[in-house]
Formats: sequence, C-alpha cells, structure tokens
Amino acid sequence: MSGSLIVAGLGPGAEAMITPEVAQTLAEATDVLGYIPYVARVAPRPGLRLHPSDNREELDRAAQALELAAAGGRVVVVSSGDPGVFAMASALFEALEARPELIGLDIRILPGITAMLAAAAAAGAPLGHDFCCLNLSDNLKPWAVIERRLRLAAEADLAMAFYNPRSAARPEGFARALAVLRETCAPGRLITFARAVSTPDQRLRTVTLAEATPEMADMRTVVIVGNSQTRRLGDWVYTPRFYPAGTL
Repeated sequence: MSGSLIVAGLGPGAEAMITPEVAQTLAEATDVLGYIPYVARVAPRPGLRLHPSDNREELDRAAQALELAAAGGRVVVVSSGDPGVFAMASALFEALEARPELIGLDIRILPGITAMLAAAAAAGAPLGHDFCCLNLSDNLKPWAVIERRLRLAAEADLAMAFYNPRSAARPEGFARALAVLRETCAPGRLITFARAVSTPDQRLRTVTLAEATPEMADMRTVVIVGNSQTRRLGDWVYTPRFYPAGTL
C-alpha cells in the first residue's frame, strides 16, 4: 500500500487559521474528501480530485478514502475545526476497524483550531479553568445521555462549550439544555453565544442564564457557559485560573 490518508482540520472558517502543515498537505493531495461546504474551501487545481458529499455520509466517505489511499492516492479528508472533535477522525477509525487488512496504511491526523477555542479567544478566556465540551445533537446518542452529562458537568461547576446546540430539525433540544442549567446554576451564570466565529459573519453575544433564550443559538453557533467564577471585565469574559476552596 503506497498511498497515504490524512484527516485534516481546516479550522473554524478563516483561511489564516488553517495551519501551515494542513495547507502543505492539501497542496500535495491527489484527492480531497469531505462535507460539501468544507471541500468548497479547497481551491481546485490540476491533478486534484474533489469528492464532496453530504454531512450524514461520514462512514461512506471514510470507506471511500481508505480505498483511494490503498490504491496509491495521497488522500486528505477534511473537517472543519479539529478532525478529532466531533468530526472525521473517529469516523475514519470506525471504517478502518471494518477493514483490518488496511491497518498498515500510512494514516495521519492533523490537528486544527476548533470553533470552541476560536470562540473562547474572541470572548476573552471563558475556558481559563477546567472545562468540558458537549455535543448537544442527539443524532448519535440519546437525549438522556446528553442530559445526564450536562447535569453532572453543571453540578461539578465546570465551564462548558456546546456544539450543535439547535437545529431546524430539533429546535427543542437547546431549550431543554437551558432548563437543565437553570435547575443547577445561578441565574447570573454567564453564557456566550459565538456565531460563525472567525468569519466576516461573526457575532458574539454574552448574556446571563436568566436572559438566555433558545433562539440565540443555531447550528453555526458555539455556546460557552462559564463556571460560577466566570466574570465580565469590560467587553471581555474570563474564568480565573484559581478556584476558591469550599465553592461547591
């Protein structure tokens, strides 16, 4: 097997946030696969074949990438953000597990800047202490699991970042998440809504839990919930590095 397969993160949207390593990899690729809008971010050139596909075809995409690489291609599967955060790296290994004869293939995962980290930087430092990251989509896990993890994270007073908070197909999910937060957190808890972060359409808004509404989020929004110590400093939001004893 002379080919190679790389899963690469394109960052949250701005071209400047694509790492030089990923840019060089794309320049050397024979095939690029990914979700339609992510492949659209890769400039066409002679010798490069682009393979865009729908968002819910991750395993088929990964299987096709494995076949192309096994045939000798220099294949790159692109994700937004970081490919290991709710993205294609895990899907690739799921597909590889079904094809153990390809385990010896030259495979690499190249990290990227996540929307969560870009959003936190734009806001200040809301993830400056312990935090967790939750995907609020119930497409691949039941809502009961999401709710339990959300409740436990809130009870542990972790800062939290939410991906996929509210879609047109399941608009009720984020309302349920806010209800759980209101059962476990004080109404003054700060929540930042970062939409289309790093793009010209970026919108950043910080409100209290009492002020937050489901309509403030959509699928282009990363939601960051501070812990009990998170505070405003002018236009900035930050979570101190220290944590007072006896807070919980």
